[in-house]
Amino acid sequence: MDPYSAFTRGGTAYTPTFITDLNQKTCIGCGRCYKVCPRDVFELVERDEDEMDDDMEDEDQMSVMTLKNAMDCIGCGSCARVCPKACHTHEALPLAV
Repeated sequence: MDPYSAFTRGGTAYTPTFITDLNQKTCIGCGRCYKVCPRDVFELVERDEDEMDDDMEDEDQMSVMTLKNAMDCIGCGSCARVCPKACHTHEALPLAV
């Protein structure tokens, strides 16, 4: 099936790329993607103790972002643009019906 395509308000065709993965090993839990997401796609959760490095002294690193509702992603890419660690993976996908 072909990837989903759309049009801008001005009539320009584009193919949105939807979030398909979030690398929690590189995520620093800064919350930037959560703040810019216009949908309820992300959730900040506490890291499992076995995922924490011994050098994690900063309280901010005790949390990690997770995908709460990836099916609600509209493909705007705002999350990837603000992520300082490039944790997000996006792909052009067919419309899920």
